Amino acid sequence: MSEHENILDMSEKSRLTADITLLMLKGAGYAAVFLLSIWFIIAVMAWIGRALPEESRDTPDPLLRSSLTIEVAENATYV
Repeated sequence: MSEHENILDMSEKSRLTADITLLMLKGAGYAAVFLLSIWFIIAVMAWIGRALPEESRDTPDPLLRSSLTIEVAENATYV
């Protein structure tokens, strides 16, 4: 057997075009799997959020950021 098999009797340019097309379709498939998996994760999180009771949506934030204060020393020198 020869190392350079040409089963479909294609020219070198046609074979190169077919190889590049196959690689681009493979990359598009990987991108589609990646995006669909991210969409699935977001959909599951939204479903879990809708499954929570109504009271959990109306509760205030447990960490009140507006009540946090920064204490400044009176003798502090700033550089």
